[in-house]
Amino acid sequence: MGTRDTVRPNPATVAPGEDVEVPKNRLPDASMAAETAYRLVHDEAMLDGNARLNLATFVGTWMDDHANRLYVESADKNMIDKDEYPQTAEIENRCVSMLADLWNAPDPARAIGTSTIGSSEACMLGGLALKRRWQHARREAGLSTDKPNLILSSAVQVCWEKFCNYFEVEPRYVPVSDDHRLLDGHDLASYVDENTIGVVAIMGVTYTGSYEPVQEIAAALDVIAHDTGHDVPIHVDGASGAMVAPFCRPDLVWDFGIERVASINTSGHKYGLVYPGVGWIVWRDLEALPEDLIFRVSYLGGDMPTFALNFSRPGAQVLMQYYLFLRLGFDGYREVQQTSLDVAAYLSEAIGQMDAFELWSDGTDIPVFAWRLRDGHTTNWTLYDLSDRLRMKGWLVPAYPLPDDLTDVVVQRIVVRNGFSRDLASALLDDLRAEVAYLDKLDGPIPHAAETTPFHH
Repeated sequence: MGTRDTVRPNPATVAPGEDVEVPKNRLPDASMAAETAYRLVHDEAMLDGNARLNLATFVGTWMDDHANRLYVESADKNMIDKDEYPQTAEIENRCVSMLADLWNAPDPARAIGTSTIGSSEACMLGGLALKRRWQHARREAGLSTDKPNLILSSAVQVCWEKFCNYFEVEPRYVPVSDDHRLLDGHDLASYVDENTIGVVAIMGVTYTGSYEPVQEIAAALDVIAHDTGHDVPIHVDGASGAMVAPFCRPDLVWDFGIERVASINTSGHKYGLVYPGVGWIVWRDLEALPEDLIFRVSYLGGDMPTFALNFSRPGAQVLMQYYLFLRLGFDGYREVQQTSLDVAAYLSEAIGQMDAFELWSDGTDIPVFAWRLRDGHTTNWTLYDLSDRLRMKGWLVPAYPLPDDLTDVVVQRIVVRNGFSRDLASALLDDLRAEVAYLDKLDGPIPHAAETTPFHH
């Protein structure tokens, strides 16, 4: 047994004659056998639990064996070294063109984009492009560039708060409310001014899974442009929905078919179905991405434009994304995403029928939905208590308050991902009903030693 500050492997797994007890927080003095080191790390990681039962995360937790082989074979490729790995760079460009076509860019061959380490970096790049375009226009008009602002829903993912902080842009949050649960263009004119660099529309709000109506936001901006001359572009944060809507809601207008949409990002490692971490961003055309943000490297006698915050990141995920594009095609992605939507609908319908709950969203946009505790059902327990009870069974189903102006509303949320089957969903419902029945039998409130820490997205 190791002490508090050391760790010792199981004696049955160490090499003969090897006596290993190593410190946890500093380098060991001596080497150990590879199998021993592997076993130590493997056993520690087991404590994280079963990723397939994590219904809090959007990030992919399953890929097939062929993808796993590609992962191992290409784990040594650095995506940024495009001159050293030109074929991986070429495959990255193919993926960008495929996404530009999927998202109805006017001329997919002229659209420009890049892979990223995830949607957060993609959002940073999209925000930077909006800011730089605004700066160029202001300078050409002889105007100040001191006070850029970006308009966001208060339900926006925290990466946009980081963008505004890191790159000195004022965030202007439009609060969600019971009447306007999404950024829908309502009262947008009171937020837009000459310093607005753009509006972010979310295809799949993290809190609830709902799509913000990009077409309605664009229509409100059209009116503002006509009335004030402030011509404001839209960035669509499609971290999840940009890889669901094209397949399962083909009639929904949200992408480059709307002229105001300048850029779209998505997470390859969410509903792109790849392991973490890979994201994508595409601009509608070359004019949407200012040239002075692009760095150029030469390879194979040609020219390769790059736009990234990182200078080392894996190329394996890009190859796995291309593998999935080839393997599944449009019809395959539609089948996978629709299966997840069907499981979400099955779960949300069953949970919505339970006396204890009231649905906040139903999982018909992306396969994500949330519910609240029905008013008057109980004062003995909360959704935080239910989350704790489910965790005892291995399920991670978070509870958290909604954003500003709705912080008194606590919801619980489920994310259905590829690999979460209807059978697993049925097992979850059995456990959920059992835990609700247990909690409803309490004859007094559950004591809480400390205030519950909200779930962080």
